Amino acid sequence: MSDESTVSLETGQVAKVNLLGLSGSRLGDLFEELGEKRFRGTQILKWIHQMGTCDLDDMSNLSKPLRTRLATIGEVRLPEVVSCQDSVDGTRKWLIRVEGGSCIEMVYIPERDRGTLCVSSQIGCALDCAFCATGKQGFNRDLTTAEIIGQVWIAANSFGQFVPGAPRRVTNVVMMGMGEPLMNFDHVVDAMNLMLDDNAYGLSKRRVTLSTAGVVPALDKLGDVSDVSLAISLHAPNDALRNQLVPINRKYPLREFIDSARRYLDKMPDNRRKVTVEYTLMDRVNDRSEHARELAELLRELPCKINLIPFNPFPGADFKRVTNTALNRFRDILHDEGYTVTVRTTRGDDIAAACGQLAGEVNDKTRRQARYKRRLEKQQVIKMIEA
Repeated sequence: MSDESTVSLETGQVAKVNLLGLSGSRLGDLFEELGEKRFRGTQILKWIHQMGTCDLDDMSNLSKPLRTRLATIGEVRLPEVVSCQDSVDGTRKWLIRVEGGSCIEMVYIPERDRGTLCVSSQIGCALDCAFCATGKQGFNRDLTTAEIIGQVWIAANSFGQFVPGAPRRVTNVVMMGMGEPLMNFDHVVDAMNLMLDDNAYGLSKRRVTLSTAGVVPALDKLGDVSDVSLAISLHAPNDALRNQLVPINRKYPLREFIDSARRYLDKMPDNRRKVTVEYTLMDRVNDRSEHARELAELLRELPCKINLIPFNPFPGADFKRVTNTALNRFRDILHDEGYTVTVRTTRGDDIAAACGQLAGEVNDKTRRQARYKRRLEKQQVIKMIEA
């Protein structure tokens, strides 16, 4: 039975295969099991991901008897949209409920020449980076392929993208939402393959980006099965500081991470590719001139461009947003060292949709969420007393 099947806790029975998360090849296998030709899988793929059709009865190039047989074992089961908020700057954020009752968040950022969808890969996050709201929610589980690609479907449908002749509003997808993508390796790779498939969303490999905080063995494996764009979340130029900000650095230090990113590029057929280095700047934490010079030296042998991200505050955060003076100084030092540097514009902060602010509603299987809430409550009491 497919890994896109689920077992009902109420009946104990295996649910129908969720066709939403199956590749063309796996759909072809399914039809072969039904005694049909493999090309039926491509037909289903186009119905779901290019025409936005979820009702098997509407798939008119399949015979009615075949549709009836298929409906006994399969269905198109989408995650549930709980809410949708629009920012004053055009950013859109969805709260999406998945199997088990937890909710994840997804964000769409419109720009003049593209529309970028920030997709989640896990319910919560196991890494607990110090400056990220998602990690404070704890961790529940990995998302399935259907739950990941379902986010893309929901966004495309929201903008009317499935209507014949409609413009493509979702032009880029970044695996930068809730969770660490490489800790959900198989489902993330399968979902990205659907994003790239010409019979599904047909996105260019340059327009699908995976962002990782440094799961080195999985990153080494990724280069053997995928050639999407890569972003690495550094946020510190040395191990001592990064150990505090990004705990996984204690297991896979910076040098190992950088070398793994270089190996990923070496596997790419296009030798002009570059890694995007993400660096969240926090006031008087990692924003000093010596940090910029240290970062420049660290990245010397890695073909890359650097994206500076001003820290976006969230309730109870221990950090403050970098000052404009420090941000500009940091950027100028890197420019002078020969790097291409961009500064990420804060978008959607009025709806808590900016980078690092995604939280969702996580049925936490760790004790992290409870610990963070107790700490936040203590801080609020102290503020009340001081006031």
